[in-house]
Amino acid sequence: MPGTPRVAVVIVTYNSAKILGGCLDSLAAGARGVDLREIVVADNASKDESAAIARRAGATVVQVGRNAGYAAGFNAGVAALDLERLDAVMVLNPDCRLRPGCLAPLAAALDEPGRGITAPRLVGLDGHTHPSLRRAPSVRRAWAEALIGGRLAGRIAALGEVITDPAVYERAGQAEWATGAALLMSVKALTEVGPWDESFLLYSEETEYALRAAERGWSLWYEPAATVEHIGGDAKINPMLAALLTVNKVRLFRRRRGPVSTMAYYLAVVVGESIRALRGRRAAREAVVWLLRPSRRIQALPE
Repeated sequence: MPGTPRVAVVIVTYNSAKILGGCLDSLAAGARGVDLREIVVADNASKDESAAIARRAGATVVQVGRNAGYAAGFNAGVAALDLERLDAVMVLNPDCRLRPGCLAPLAAALDEPGRGITAPRLVGLDGHTHPSLRRAPSVRRAWAEALIGGRLAGRIAALGEVITDPAVYERAGQAEWATGAALLMSVKALTEVGPWDESFLLYSEETEYALRAAERGWSLWYEPAATVEHIGGDAKINPMLAALLTVNKVRLFRRRRGPVSTMAYYLAVVVGESIRALRGRRAAREAVVWLLRPSRRIQALPE
């Protein structure tokens, strides 16, 4: 990107009033070293003060009109931007806070040919690094995570989808996909790859996008010099969200692989969630119900 990178931020909200202000307040310092052209808040029909908070902060508010999900919100936000005046667009959860100077190294990493997406280091409020990087889904990895657990499997490249080795997060490098809470995408990649897939509602939309981008020659780069605080965690404790995350993993795999591999993957996920359910995890019990009884799955997010 010649000169100072021109960046826009799209924040997707749904009843996010309690956390949105902190996100918006962090953007000025987080954008040091880049030209932050516009902040768009794509609001999924919040019933709280999310839109009002965004307007008071000077953001452009785009009303999606319903609780359409993360991908739909991001797509609506991008549609409101003049991409010809931008080099990159960041998608951001409202429960994220940019550390000072965060956007500059992410934008700089996009200068390398073929890089279309950059992901920051995600940390909790206590500074602990979240395991946000992922390997491509596979039958072997699904069974490994089911039988020995994701934390242990993630330390072995051939076995785990979630990368849990702390050493990996200390160095920059390519990853197959990363958590979608905070991602910077080049305008060139966005234009070529197209919009995010809205059919997932929540979860797996970033996976699908990163894999689709890679098929078109755009890689994802992890840049630990950029740090974002992420509160997160709802999918671990909210049974509905946990079930949606789990089912979407299987849906995405089914779209990309044949019926035999998909059945093996599905059985691995069922076994893994069943083991967690037997250990008393309520969210895992709901996931098992959704996996075994498709009629229980939601078709739209609650309003």
